[in-house]
Amino acid sequence: MTGKQRSYLKALANGLGTKAQIGKEGITDAVLAQLDQILEARELVKVHVLENCQLSAKEAANEAAEALKAEFVQSIGRKFVIYRESKDNKTIELP
Repeated sequence: MTGKQRSYLKALANGLGTKAQIGKEGITDAVLAQLDQILEARELVKVHVLENCQLSAKEAANEAAEALKAEFVQSIGRKFVIYRESKDNKTIELP
């Protein structure tokens, strides 16, 4: 992913609300299944890592992105954004 594409996705993510949360259990199969569904429907997802989670937002983002074959976009505070192109519902056109 190029810097220009990442910047474009950051701008899109700015208006997004948080769609998922990661709690004290960390990245579980249930969390991955939920993120997979959201990514297929929306392509871009913002996730909140709760205070009681042992992982930092960046660690959680990298672990989730690797498991879901997604791209890490950004991490700010306890939130992160990941992107994956949808197979059936492509809505985001990268520059």
